[in-house]
Amino acid sequence: MIVAVVVPCLDEEAAIEGVVGEILAQQVDEVIVVDNGSTDKTAERARAAGARVAYQPERGYGRACATGLSAVRPDADIVCFMDGDGSDVPDYLPAVVGPVAAGEADFVMGSRLRGRREPGSMTLQQIVAGWLAGVLLRSAYRVRFTDMSPFRAMRLDRLRSLGMTEETYGWNLEMQMRVAAAGLRVQEVPVDHRCRRGGVSKVSGNLIAGFQAGWKIASTFVRLLVSQRNVAAR
Repeated sequence: MIVAVVVPCLDEEAAIEGVVGEILAQQVDEVIVVDNGSTDKTAERARAAGARVAYQPERGYGRACATGLSAVRPDADIVCFMDGDGSDVPDYLPAVVGPVAAGEADFVMGSRLRGRREPGSMTLQQIVAGWLAGVLLRSAYRVRFTDMSPFRAMRLDRLRSLGMTEETYGWNLEMQMRVAAAGLRVQEVPVDHRCRRGGVSKVSGNLIAGFQAGWKIASTFVRLLVSQRNVAAR
């Protein structure tokens, strides 16, 4: 199985070189860092560490992920997503990718809440957001998730068939919703989580931004659920 890892980034020059190095040490086939309009040396340091760099100047987490997905080599079988701030632990790539590679799952997500977390690595807003997403997904689709972690893996062809549309922080939730609605095989595995290795959090370190992200999760869920049910009705 050919595995590609997509790392969306915005101003992560302090961490990205180490992140790319740790990912490549897991023997993946390619690392794509998506520079989402950085004003620092994120792209240069990612390239120097051995990543292929794609550019998405219009900011938005979902846009960056979609750009990375489009850039994945055509013969890839599995695509994995990780954050570029060093908080995700690449040593867990085999645990996240393994069930997909073995044909046991179509989608695997690493749960930070089920693993070990460094003190301060997740804020209350992040924990509540993962809990809220889990409750909503369980009530609508009867699937169990404990987190909405960015650390996830999926068969490339399956992901491209989902019809992803979210351009900002609703991307992760949309993926979980579409996977559940499609009846795909899902697994959740424990992963450890670290404090970021540099830079400034775009959401979790700011209380107002955290609540805005929570509102985005809830509104995205309702909007996508209504859309899915309207399509099913037609």
